[in-house]
Formats: sequence, C-alpha cells, structure tokens
Amino acid sequence: MTEWRKRMKKADIGLIGLAVMGENLVMNMERNGFTVAVYNRTTEKVTNFVEGRAKGKNIIGTYSIEEFVNQLEKPRKVMLMVKAGNPVDIFIDKVIPYLEEGDIIIDGGNSNYEDSIRRTKYIEDKGLLYVGTGVSGGEEGALNGPSIMPGGSAQAWQHIQPIFQTIAAKADDGTPCCDWVGADGAGHYVKMVHNGIEYGDMQLISEAYQLMKDLLGMSNNEMHEVFKVWNEDILDSYLIEITRDILDYKDDDGNYVVDYILDTAGQKGTGKWTGISSLHEGVPLTLISESVYARCLSAIKEERVKASKVLTGPAMTFEGDKVAFIEQMKHALYMAKIISYTQGYMLMRQAANTYGWDLNYSGIAAMWRGGCIIRSVFLDNIKNAYENDASLSNLLLDDFFKKAVTDSEHDLRSVVATAITKGISVPTLSAAISFYDGFRSERLPANLLQAQRDYFGAHTYERLDKARGEFFHTNWTGAGGSTASSTYQV
Repeated sequence: MTEWRKRMKKADIGLIGLAVMGENLVMNMERNGFTVAVYNRTTEKVTNFVEGRAKGKNIIGTYSIEEFVNQLEKPRKVMLMVKAGNPVDIFIDKVIPYLEEGDIIIDGGNSNYEDSIRRTKYIEDKGLLYVGTGVSGGEEGALNGPSIMPGGSAQAWQHIQPIFQTIAAKADDGTPCCDWVGADGAGHYVKMVHNGIEYGDMQLISEAYQLMKDLLGMSNNEMHEVFKVWNEDILDSYLIEITRDILDYKDDDGNYVVDYILDTAGQKGTGKWTGISSLHEGVPLTLISESVYARCLSAIKEERVKASKVLTGPAMTFEGDKVAFIEQMKHALYMAKIISYTQGYMLMRQAANTYGWDLNYSGIAAMWRGGCIIRSVFLDNIKNAYENDASLSNLLLDDFFKKAVTDSEHDLRSVVATAITKGISVPTLSAAISFYDGFRSERLPANLLQAQRDYFGAHTYERLDKARGEFFHTNWTGAGGSTASSTYQV
C-alpha cells in the first residue's frame, strides 16, 4: 500500500461502476466533503479516473473487491452503479463475503422494483442492509445534484441520509430533493413511475413539435422561440428547456443537428415496466402506455417508409390563425401533462396498497422539484394538493388541478381534433382527453361489455338495482342454462 493511502482516512462511502453516472456521483460526493473509494471491474478505468479528473481529490482508487471494502468506514456503504439486472446480483454476491452485520449495499441503477423487493429480503437475511434508490437527472444531475429516491431497509436511512441529502439537488426553498420513500422496492418503484411520466412528457412535447413543424410549417428557429416563451410560463420544466436548446443547436457546418437524427426512438425498459405494472394493478395508465407504444411504432422505420408510399391521408394544410393555435397547443400540452402526472400518482397509490408501502405523495412531488428529468413548475401544486389532503384519491379532484383542466380542456380538444382531421398522429394528446372524458363520465358503456362477456362466457354481471358484490347470469339464448362461471378480477 502506498504511503499516501496510509495517510488518507477511510472512505465515507464506496462506489462500484465508473461509467458516466458513477464517475459524476463520485465527483459530487467528493466536492461536498465526502471521501469516496471507487472500484470498477475493468480496473484500467480506476487508474484513468484517479489519475485524471479525480487526481488530487479525496477519492481512493482500489483494484479488488477486498481492497475496496477495506477502505470503507463502518458501517460500510457500498453503492453499485452498474447495469441493471444480473450484473447487480453478481456484484452483490462478490461484495457480501467481505461485509459485516449492519453494512449497507446500495443499488443506484435503474433496477426493476421486483428485483429490489427480492434483493432486500436476500440481503437482510444475511444480516446486512439494502437500499434500492432511484437517481434522476442524467449525467449533469449526478454531478451537480440529482433527485434521489431511496427505499429498502429502513435502518439504513440514518447512515446514508447525510450523504444523499447533501449531494441531492435543492428545491427553491432549500429542501433536498431526496427523502426516504419506503420499504423494499418502493424507491425503485417511484423512480420507475418517474420515468414513465418522463416518457409521457417527452412524447407530448414531440407531438407538439410535429404539429408546429409539419402542420404549421415552422422553422427550427421559430419553434425555438416558442419553446423559449413556453419555458417562462405554465410549461416551465426541464424537458421544455432542453427542447428549446435542441431546436437551436447547430453543428460546425451550420446545420441544425435535430434535422439529421433518425426518427427511431430507443428505450431502456422503465417506461415498459410502468405500463406492465399498470396492467397488473388495473390502473388506466393510458397516456404513459401510449408513449411507450409510440416509441415502438417509431422503431419500425422501414415498414413506415413503405406504408407512406401506399397509404393515403388528408393534406397537411393549415388555414387558421397560427398564433392562436400555438397558444392552444400550450394549454393542450399543459393539461395533457397534468393527466400524465395524475395517472402516475394513481398507479403509485394502487401499488402502495398492493405492496404495503406507506408512500408520502407530497414528499414524492417535493423530491421531483429539482434535479430530475420531469421537474416542472406545477410540482409545487402537487405537493400542496397532498399536503392539503393526504387521502386525495385523484389529482383532478384537487381545486387547483380541477380548475387547470377545466380551463384547458377546450384547447386540448381543439388541438387533438385538428391533428386527427389533418392526419397527424398524436397518441398521447388524444389519450389525455380520452382519459379525462372517461374519468368524468358517471356512466360508461361497460354495461354492454359485461353483457357480451356473460352472453358468450357466462361471466356474470352486477345490477344497478342491487347491492355491489351480488352477481347475476342471464341465459341469453335460452339454451345456455343457469350455470355461471366463477366471478373474479385479474
């Protein structure tokens, strides 16, 4: 061991995985006064890091798991920033033999919440503590202050709280954008829903972009100016802000880079997981699900090119007042974003019931106010809504949001109607108004649907004139008999 390492105090926390997010989190921790030990499977990365941007800082490079663990103060705090899935389990099993009772393993990747539920039990059974934490904000957030959503072993929070709340982003009121979320997989679940809302927001903005570009014929500079104005108004948010900047960005030859990007979107799975979870929980997560499907549709580029040559649609011409339509789009986007957050909160509330989590819905909004990708101006209003009524069943029933959607619904209807009439695909904008109309309907046509199910499968139905929970079957054809199927919900 080198003489300088003997003199250096042990690390407050250790981090495994020196990709961009990992490196930037380490730099953030060190800048905020913490000593950090680092390790990477490819040890060359350790050397490059400690001899490069980490040189001269309170960052300890290590070259084996044993050496790494030995550099940590007790209780040891080991943070994994490795690829989600099997690599996390591999590193957990590599680290465990060197840890002692009460030591903490932290998974800061985009892990599936079900894996975090399983890992919490596995690690706690060995006398250790586990934290599955969402980290949002991308590489910039990791370096300058992300939103951090930890869950898992509650006893671990007192040990990691000083580090996490120090390095996290701060809201305008100075509150750290980090707080304890709940047991086992709660942290990663909330991060998953965050990412689902992120998918929805990105697709909504992309639909507004296409309407401006293809229907209104606006230039990148004109669109840049619109998003610049929007970012100073009710749509003030990180994603509107970066869209403004993207539309103004040119390469060295003076070409707008956005125009040269292939229109096929990628995804890493969290949006898909959100949609799958909504199906398991029976929550109508229509807008976020449509945003995932929109990426899937974009991926079949070759088929779309063929279809564009043989399938027809209306001419994309606009005869109205462009300025007025842009103003309508602003309000349409605002209402659709509210619907997206509403659905996300509906899903978290149902999942909390399923998994026994005591989620702080006001606190979650507070954590999302800074550092994260979906930070928006109205997160304070969500925070206030749940502070005013912790049992609020749906955001649309809060006075602020009830007024916001009432004031904006005409604009959303108008924009969606125009898009459909002109043949422009707006799956998330149209999902927003469709959900709103379904949610505000006292009566939906599911009575006919239930009759159909009972007709062909004897699945039974409930009656308006009888108590809930009492089920009936009709012999619709006269030949089916009175035997009915069991009544159950999937």
